[in-house]
This record gives sequence, C-alpha cells and structure tokens, in this order.
Amino acid sequence: MKKSIFVIALVLFGATTMSAQEAWNFGVKGGVNFANFTGDDFSSDNSRTSFNVGVLAEIPIADRFSIQPEVLYSGQGFDFYERDQENVFDTDDNVEYQVDYVSVPVLAKIYLVEGLSLQAGPSFNFKVNEELDYQPLDDAGDIDTDIARDFEFGGVAGLEYKFNNGFFIQGRYNYGFTKLIKDDSAFGDADIHNSVIQAGVGFMF
Repeated sequence: MKKSIFVIALVLFGATTMSAQEAWNFGVKGGVNFANFTGDDFSSDNSRTSFNVGVLAEIPIADRFSIQPEVLYSGQGFDFYERDQENVFDTDDNVEYQVDYVSVPVLAKIYLVEGLSLQAGPSFNFKVNEELDYQPLDDAGDIDTDIARDFEFGGVAGLEYKFNNGFFIQGRYNYGFTKLIKDDSAFGDADIHNSVIQAGVGFMF
C-alpha cells in the first residue's frame, strides 16, 4: 500500500509537470537535517545530523503566491551517545537510530518581498529505511528495526530567499503530526513525533 501511494504521487507529479512546462519552474535542492524526536514520552538533546535531497516545482498562482510540490529523501532519527567504552560493540563516538523517508511536501509559497518567501503546508512522508547504527561513520554496524510507522503526515514551515540567477537558500522546520511508533510495537501508544530543522540550498531552472 505504501509503495502504491508513493508511485501514484510520482506519476501525478510527472504528468502534471509535462502538461505545464511553460508555467512551472523546476529545481533541485539539498541540505542538512538536524533531526530529533519530541513528545510527552521522549526527551533527548542529541540530534542526528543527516541530509535531504530532491526535486521541486513552483507553480505560480498569482503575483506573490505559488504552490510548490517537492519529492525529497530525508534522513531523520536521533543520536544517543555510547558512554560505556567496555561494551560488546565496537562503536564510534555515538550510536544513531536512523529512520529515513521519501517526503512529498505540498507547500503554499507567499512572497513577502522580491526574492523572500514564506512557505508552509502539509508533508506526506513514506518510511524507506529504519535501523540502529552503532557505527554511523562506517558501513558496518547496521541493525534493522521496525517500530516506526510506514507513513507519517507532517507539516512544514520556513523561509526561502531566491536570487535572480535561480539560486536559493532556505531554512525550514518539519514536524510529524502522526505518532512515530506503531501501536503494536513493544513501546505501545507512545507520544513521540519527528522534529527536524533543515537548512539547504538549491537552484531553479
């Protein structure tokens, strides 16, 4: 079901793109994620530093208003530090719980002044990877887990500045409205949500 929804989203994205090439602006983007979890049942000061990368399209609706759909790969999760140096694992400085998504945000984009825009809207996030990695600086140390939900409904808000040459910079906050943990997992109905700060750059063609 998850794969079917994702395929449909990509097909719709591609089909509408081809039918509106003259009106739309297309782009690529990438950046850094500072990801963590938040909620009544979780507290941590250790964010996971990862990345996001993807494609986007800007659909002008009015002089200062556009709709911007995107398809992104987003690395999320959190870090917890391994303090016992005599443990059975050969660890790096930290251990990461990694939960990565293909995210499809659909954002309203309001230009406050020329080049500077406020962006906000929903994000439809599909889990594509989940693991505990006790050697995040190496290819080894991956332990597969399956406690996070396969789909998350979230929200995105942020600011972007686009230069006349098409280059842009942006900062965003992403929050998962859906609870992260599956109801049938060992953690039950825990109140834990994704929380991600993103900083990135991109280019509009």
